[in-house]
Amino acid sequence: MLRVYTYQKCGTCRKATRWLDEHGLQYEEFPIRETPPSVDELKTMLEYQGGELRKLFNTAGGDYRELNMKEVLPGMSDTEAFDLLSQRGNLVKRPFLLGAGTGLVGFKESEWETLL
Repeated sequence: MLRVYTYQKCGTCRKATRWLDEHGLQYEEFPIRETPPSVDELKTMLEYQGGELRKLFNTAGGDYRELNMKEVLPGMSDTEAFDLLSQRGNLVKRPFLLGAGTGLVGFKESEWETLL
């Protein structure tokens, strides 16, 4: 089953779950702010994102700016980044979708169409 982490007020997240519904795909939805992805899920997603740690971060969000992540992130270890992301769901790029053999962050319909 697919696991998708979303934020209720995020239009892109709503588009993503609507797309999943329209395509008849079953999924479990989790509120990303209250229930961020686990460290293990973040590690898995990093593999799907080709090891690019920055792709896991919501670079347009207020928390990213507040924590000055643009400057801090390049010096962070993966472990430090996973700990931070698993505690502050607002920092995680959303929607965040994991399933058997699939890991997607953000919603690009063409990518979802290809991979799902």
